[in-house]
Amino acid sequence: MAEPTTKPTPPGDGECCEGGCDPCVWDRYYEALHRWQQQQSEKRKTTQITGES
Repeated sequence: MAEPTTKPTPPGDGECCEGGCDPCVWDRYYEALHRWQQQQSEKRKTTQITGES
């Protein structure tokens, strides 16, 4: 799976059926958000090390 380059957007109104699905659309959103946050952290570290902007 490709790493997201833009911040994931939360599920829209009505996308979650509140039926206890596994995985839920919210589970997938939070997983993608976590990957994105890690990616941003790595970018910041690389930028600080190399001095790039």
